[in-house]
Amino acid sequence: MSHLAAAQPLFWRDSRLPHVELRVVSDGREVCYAPHSHAQWSMGCITSGRSTFEYVGRHYEVEAGSLVFMNPQWVHACNPVNNQPWGYLMLYVDAHWLAKLRFHLGLLDEPTWQDMGCDLSESSDLFSGFQSLAEALLDECITTDQKRDRVEMFLSKVMVSISKAAERAEQPFPRATESLQELARYLDCHCMDELSIEWMAQRAGLSPSHLVRVFRKHFGMTPHAYQINRRIQLGQKAIRQGAPIADAAIAAGFFDQPHFQRVFKRLVAATPGQYVRPLKRRLNQV
Repeated sequence: MSHLAAAQPLFWRDSRLPHVELRVVSDGREVCYAPHSHAQWSMGCITSGRSTFEYVGRHYEVEAGSLVFMNPQWVHACNPVNNQPWGYLMLYVDAHWLAKLRFHLGLLDEPTWQDMGCDLSESSDLFSGFQSLAEALLDECITTDQKRDRVEMFLSKVMVSISKAAERAEQPFPRATESLQELARYLDCHCMDELSIEWMAQRAGLSPSHLVRVFRKHFGMTPHAYQINRRIQLGQKAIRQGAPIADAAIAAGFFDQPHFQRVFKRLVAATPGQYVRPLKRRLNQV
């Protein structure tokens, strides 16, 4: 059976290539996401069927052959259309590594991250290239050095291809006031703290109800959802670094492991067990 024909969500990672991660879903009817964001830049391609794609307040319907691109921390969600089957690939790329690549390609003036403005593409060349890269990453006969070279070559091609549309992304939401930006920075650093909406509102100098409205307007989600999203990102990072699920839950501030598992599945559209399990063993079970 082809690696890309697996029935369950598959995640490929290699500790020797920590800057890239691949997700494979062949039938996404049961894969439903709540609005969320990733710490990495991410790229997806619809390999079969069609789905909805919500990205920073914009709504699309995408189908086989479509490519989607998401900046780090920009809110999005993809979900099935009327329970119709759909399959997709997702590539998650470390933003610092990608910024250096873009700098070396002459696409940035300095090797620091700059958001890109390209949301969608229907390039058949990039689409087939993505599928070939996915097959290569999943192929145990291809060496790590070869995979590293293929990742860099493909992403170089993607960056150059979308550079005209991606020179500079307009921020998806109106610029937040300094007090809201300060609160968001605080939540980034204290996402595991139990903070009431009243406490956050007082810190921002707003009423609780007004804080919820304006925070969602500027950041795409409520303060509580923003905080939970950051905590799940910490849990994912811990799992990628080899932590057991119980330890990852604690690292993300969840002392109730079933609660961590429920929230993780809602935002990642996979269980922590599916995310942590080595790809080789899961492929053997297909």
